[in-house]
Amino acid sequence: MNGAFHRMGTIGIAGAGAWGTALANAAAAAGNDVILWMRSPEQATALAATRANERCLPGVKLHARIRPTSDLAELASTQAVLLVTPAQTTREMTVALSHVLPPETPMVLCAKGIERESQAFLCDVAEAVRPGSAIAVLSGPSFAHDVARGLPTAVTLACRDAALAEELANALSGPTLRVYHRGDVRGVEIGGAAKNVLAIACGAVVGHGLGESAKAALIARGFAELLRFARAYGGEAETLMGLSGLGDLVLTCSSAQSRNFAFGQRLGQGMSVEEAAGGKLVEGAATASALVALARAKNIDMPISEAVDQILSGAWTLDQAVDALMNRPIKSEH
Repeated sequence: MNGAFHRMGTIGIAGAGAWGTALANAAAAAGNDVILWMRSPEQATALAATRANERCLPGVKLHARIRPTSDLAELASTQAVLLVTPAQTTREMTVALSHVLPPETPMVLCAKGIERESQAFLCDVAEAVRPGSAIAVLSGPSFAHDVARGLPTAVTLACRDAALAEELANALSGPTLRVYHRGDVRGVEIGGAAKNVLAIACGAVVGHGLGESAKAALIARGFAELLRFARAYGGEAETLMGLSGLGDLVLTCSSAQSRNFAFGQRLGQGMSVEEAAGGKLVEGAATASALVALARAKNIDMPISEAVDQILSGAWTLDQAVDALMNRPIKSEH
């Protein structure tokens, strides 16, 4: 069956968490050789020996085509590198990769967020570090465990170079992962970043026992916020109606498998922000303040995102946020 797919050669994956390992398995299943980089030499050695990332993906075996390493320089020989580290480390990791990757090597950003300190979109961060190099973004409704286990999944890859976007999408598409391609980088990355913030709100609604009707309303109105924001920052409405917008929003706002949803659910149950995070990184929490600041800069109405930011900062309780949303002036739906 793999003969139907277009292998690229060797693909590098920088980051061996759950999502990085899942993408490595998917890329290997599509017929590519994969070099999977992780920071720890001890963990890389163990992963090479056991062929299982039990800490992040218990019960999932590493594909035979994957070679773990802790030497970043080994990625220099790859035809493309997928950066699968947390959004807030994008600048640091792009700098590190720029020391070993040839300028012509495409880099695909697989994290979803906005750089908190600079309020910059991740593609802008990467392009500032690697000017002239091809930067793409991968996003869509996808849980790592589903992808790693070979369950059918579809995502979107965006790159301003249409031919490269198609080549990368073909190379990553395999028996159970279907990768669509678009040229709207901004729309795809906005969908991925904003939905994490909205998923926190949905989780809080569920955790606080506010009902399925409230959750459905929040998803719909949250999508309206996402559309307004994307249009203001150059994203295409058609992109947001697809996998990387509506598709990812529905998945992330509907399942406790989403770390953002689960975090919000614990907030709704009365936990503090620190207790709800449980020592783990929550991308939506890191992105919320930057998203709201960008919205305010262009006078974009995003009341749900604003409420999440107010809760995370400690300015509002959840009940105050609900009151604020329910007592907004009645207006035409748009």
